[in-house]
Amino acid sequence: MSAAVLRGLDQRSSEQVVAIILGGGRGTRLFPLTRERAKPAVPLGGRYRLVDIPLSNCINSGINRIFVLTQFNSRSLHRHINETYKFDVFSRGFVEVLAAEQTMTSGDWFQGTADAIRQNLWHLRSADCDHYLILSGDHLYRMDYRDFFLRHIDTGADISVSTIPVTREAAKGFGIMKVEPNGLISEFVEKPQTDEELEHLKMPPQVMADFGHEAHDGREYLASMGVYLFRREVLKKLLEERREWIDFGKHVIPESLATHRVHTYLFNGFWEDIGTVQSFYDVSMRLLEADPPFRFLEPGKPIYSRPRYLPGSTVGDASISASLICEGSNIEGAHIEHSIIGIRSIIGSGVHIKDSIMMGADFYGDSHPEGNIPIGIANNCVIEHAIVDKNACIGEGCIIRGREGLPRVVEDNYAIIDGIVIILKNASIPPGTVIG
Repeated sequence: MSAAVLRGLDQRSSEQVVAIILGGGRGTRLFPLTRERAKPAVPLGGRYRLVDIPLSNCINSGINRIFVLTQFNSRSLHRHINETYKFDVFSRGFVEVLAAEQTMTSGDWFQGTADAIRQNLWHLRSADCDHYLILSGDHLYRMDYRDFFLRHIDTGADISVSTIPVTREAAKGFGIMKVEPNGLISEFVEKPQTDEELEHLKMPPQVMADFGHEAHDGREYLASMGVYLFRREVLKKLLEERREWIDFGKHVIPESLATHRVHTYLFNGFWEDIGTVQSFYDVSMRLLEADPPFRFLEPGKPIYSRPRYLPGSTVGDASISASLICEGSNIEGAHIEHSIIGIRSIIGSGVHIKDSIMMGADFYGDSHPEGNIPIGIANNCVIEHAIVDKNACIGEGCIIRGREGLPRVVEDNYAIIDGIVIILKNASIPPGTVIG
């Protein structure tokens, strides 16, 4: 698009679209990373949070009026947003967290994605707009919502659903759509499992090609990304008249096909649902590839996060390869291979870290508030196939090794999920401890 067209779309999207980011429920599939924080507040890439992804996509798309809906462990999320996203006082821009609350009309927790918005309609009415852009807070992708918005307007859709091509096996875990050549969605099946269902939902190669995707790689199904664009009055009416519809994927989208124009928008870039510990670990490791599928810095489309003004990292007699080292860290004579080292990480001498994620710390300190073990990783530790959450204190000589086949374990200071050892946030691991 030309610069003039983009500026015009920025103006239209800024004035007509309000974004709503769904913070999710308890985040049980991401436990224990969500034990003390909301899902969108989970650290990513050493210095970001999951919520920075949809927020940055909105800002880069000219959308600066954004609500974030959450109900569990929202304190750290609220603090991060409040300290990060500040707009010009002369603009209409804002990012506001809406936590579940008791009102005169409702005293229940959010029952699903649609119910979360229903319970906040009276807040949303204060932001004048024509369309609501609904996003998830736990996906990793870079998307220009202006293109999505433009197609929504051009097709005259009441509802638009962003989709991504997936394989037959992957289709079993998503909401899958049958789409007509004009882009109108005719069927929506949540997590189809039978061969009959899957065969029926397969998209013809020519239709996929018309959408700009050559289905030569086995991706013959269109899966919902959990990215929706609604005409304001359509969403309001659906949620107020059909109060039994509590979820977008299970109720609102499938049931609206018979009464409204529901169109698809095909997205053909990188997209990952970070809904489990395994997917979080896998996508983090992919960020370390020589040509990663996702880069946090792309000219004109950066991923924003909280400015911390930390000093550069200091590295002593260390060996580091295929790793990401964030600012404010202090690394002595350690060997670090294929790992992410987050902000303010303190790593002692003789430490070996491989295929692991160290989230770093929220502060500098000599020791854990409840013990005498220094924050960070002490001398002569081995950390492999593990996630070390923030502010963890690991004593000298600890061996922490994850591997396939380890049984699931949940303890006070650590957990083992899908063979990955997770040292919990604020945990204190005594010297000489062996885990795995």
